[in-house]
Amino acid sequence: MFSIIAQRLRQKKRTISFPAAAPTLPDRFRGLPELDPGICATCAVSCPPPCILACPAKAMFEENGAMRLDMGRCTFCGSCENACPHGAVRFTQGYSLSARHRDDLILGPGLLPRMEALDTRMRKLFGRSLKLRQVSAGGCNACEADANVLTTVVFDLSRFGIDFVASPRHADGLYITGPVPENMREGLMLTLEALPLPRIIIAVGACAISGGLFADLDTSAKGALPHLEPDLFIPGCPPHPVTALDGMLRLLGRI
Repeated sequence: MFSIIAQRLRQKKRTISFPAAAPTLPDRFRGLPELDPGICATCAVSCPPPCILACPAKAMFEENGAMRLDMGRCTFCGSCENACPHGAVRFTQGYSLSARHRDDLILGPGLLPRMEALDTRMRKLFGRSLKLRQVSAGGCNACEADANVLTTVVFDLSRFGIDFVASPRHADGLYITGPVPENMREGLMLTLEALPLPRIIIAVGACAISGGLFADLDTSAKGALPHLEPDLFIPGCPPHPVTALDGMLRLLGRI
């Protein structure tokens, strides 16, 4: 017993102070992408720009003579940044990436993701107690693993009143990961039907938002959006736990 207490004292406090203080992120962290407006406008007329050719998820595209990056498809692999000969694409340490609407994940020069909280009624219901049923709809286990990381002492999701529960009957919302292939569609919809109203739907990761790298496969349903109307989109492959935590707290009006 005494050795356990001594070890606990040596470890000190492990829970991060976010959101009271900015999180400490590793140097290799790839966060909010930035596109240089001047260079990208010139490069967009080439056919096609090297960043578009390099993107494995088809997240980079040209629209009306301007470059766009769809964070809903982006895997944050950095291929576009490496391929750009002008350094016009770069990934910053910005961790606040979530959005309420799918179109708000499409970035361009001067365009940033937009996030807004739930309405007053929903915040009163779920602002201090939100129970989520996590559904792995064909995921690779990366987003699922980081959902588990949110419950560890480092991030301590429960200190905000947010918890994962085993039964949809006990849940206030769905936390969906994976591209929702045909074999998981029925299971997802049955889980949704088991949730009481009102409920919150959260699409987590590129696969759940758009199908990600699997969006063009016949067996993929291109994520949750064709079947559901998510209240929150958390991009990434997988999203960093701080990004997921930031999105949920902003949804609840806690940030």
